Amino acid sequence: MDMLPIRRALLSVTDKSGLEEFASFLQDQGVELISTGGTRKKLLQAGLKVRSVSDVTGFPEILGGRVKTLHPHIHAGILADKDDSTHMQTLKDLGLTPFDLICVNLYNFAQAVSQTLEDKLAVEQIDIGGPTMLRASAKNFHSVTVIPDPSCYAPCMQEMRENKNAVSLAFRKRMAVATFAQTSAYDQMITDYLRSS
Repeated sequence: MDMLPIRRALLSVTDKSGLEEFASFLQDQGVELISTGGTRKKLLQAGLKVRSVSDVTGFPEILGGRVKTLHPHIHAGILADKDDSTHMQTLKDLGLTPFDLICVNLYNFAQAVSQTLEDKLAVEQIDIGGPTMLRASAKNFHSVTVIPDPSCYAPCMQEMRENKNAVSLAFRKRMAVATFAQTSAYDQMITDYLRSS
């Protein structure tokens, strides 16, 4: 599909700069907001209406936050091809709703390394759910808008303003490229750290 209407968004970010403005904009456009722990808390404090990921999955965050979004109720909604009627029927049959926008940025592994943490502590800062959502969204850019960095908020809002709350395929592809570049660099940083530690 060329123009993707934005109706449902998942936000889960470490860098919360610009988050309130972006989430407020989305909510003002009628977008349903879903979020995880710290991000949801920040948005609730800003007076926004935000569902928790646990409400969507029917499962609590576990293992000290290691498992939050790694769930079929999240990833089926991210990976469903909206142009494939069998995908959409599967979601319907299972009572699942697709996502239109995934806004995720990653745990700051570089900061953890700069603090010269021991390996056991440093690896806790390796993000798993974030890269998984980012890569899934970027793979499915024909059906999902991925927003990997606060610097992408303003272009996304402009895109939605210009297209009556929809996002073009060209913009989604550009965001997918930026996302894969970012996850690639993140994995390389972890590789370099583990190799040298």
